[in-house]
Amino acid sequence: MKILHLADLHLGKILQEQSLIEDQEYMLKEIIKIIKNEDIGAVLISGDVYDRSVPPAEAVNLLDNFLKILIKELKIKVFIISGNHDSKDRLGFGSKIFEDEGLYIESKYNGNLRKIEIEDEYGKLNIYMLPFIKPVEVKQYFEDDLENNYNTAINKIIKKEKINKEERNIILVHQFVTAGTVEPERSESEVLTLGGIENVDVSNFDDFDYVAIGHVHRPQKIGRDTARYAGTMLKYSFSEINHNKTVPIIDFKEKGNIEINLNELAPIRDMREIKGPIEELLKKENYEKGNINDYIKAIITNEETVYDAIGQIRRIYPNTLKLEIRNSKTIN
Repeated sequence: MKILHLADLHLGKILQEQSLIEDQEYMLKEIIKIIKNEDIGAVLISGDVYDRSVPPAEAVNLLDNFLKILIKELKIKVFIISGNHDSKDRLGFGSKIFEDEGLYIESKYNGNLRKIEIEDEYGKLNIYMLPFIKPVEVKQYFEDDLENNYNTAINKIIKKEKINKEERNIILVHQFVTAGTVEPERSESEVLTLGGIENVDVSNFDDFDYVAIGHVHRPQKIGRDTARYAGTMLKYSFSEINHNKTVPIIDFKEKGNIEINLNELAPIRDMREIKGPIEELLKKENYEKGNINDYIKAIITNEETVYDAIGQIRRIYPNTLKLEIRNSKTIN
């Protein structure tokens, strides 16, 4: 079975007062094309479905249309967990009803790790679902003190279960997963508590054949090839301009035989930085080769004051979201 792994959709995202709904709708349609072309059997969404706990109506409708196509038209099973940006109650509404249609949503940890068994030509495949947790939210289920330590909490949650290592096992998780002292590359929007108490070591998931992780925006593996952050489908900050956004497709065969392919995602508008004297940035030969509708961070290097710099730049690049003046006077 081929399984597609998504995470951190952040539907309803607004960047510098610019709604990204149109960009997100375009990208979800591109992902649907990939799903059709690759004959995907299941889709995993590892949290942060929405960008905030009370999403705008457009974001809810976008998810509704996406899931309708996957479940009703393509007959694909979909598994969703909540992330730290999601409202557990809102995301989990109606989840028991949806299961009859093949949509599984786990938004709260209720004392046991949720497991769904599905079948393919190689037999049983177990999909475990662990939504985003804070130690304070789950301490009631354990006798020992979790000491507000995320790694301790996740360790106890996993150990409480009887994972059959002879079977094929997948887990969806939305935490800051590290590998010893190795941390994933983060963007500027991903701020963590000092002291590393939010770190969860990837070794906690050794009994799982694939770890479908959400929380970090850059697509990357952590610790091993089969433990991966899917990353965001779009660039959501200018610290991500050098990220290559991809979607992992996991081809599960018999136990121990897994192939992972990364499909590149091309947005309708990219996010990039332009830099130089304003007169150079406005020359046709310097902008005609790129997409002038991209989301732009413009860095103006003129020494003298530039009148209405943002207005001049936006006449060429209408989606300029950020402007900086960087010259000898601004550099300390």
